[in-house]
Amino acid sequence: MSKQAAKTLDQQLQQIALDHLFIETLETRHSDRLDFHEVSVSGIKSALLAAYEAGRQAAKQD
Repeated sequence: MSKQAAKTLDQQLQQIALDHLFIETLETRHSDRLDFHEVSVSGIKSALLAAYEAGRQAAKQD
């Protein structure tokens, strides 16, 4: 994977985490309070569906 593709993937994952799980960053911050989140099952399902759809769209572009 190229650096640009990896950067784009990271940005997509960050956006999904923010939009669906309300997690501000996926960076490790070495604090339980900041690194562990309580999320709803519906939020997880929504995030997984968004990631799946992003993968489908990426496959169409190849």
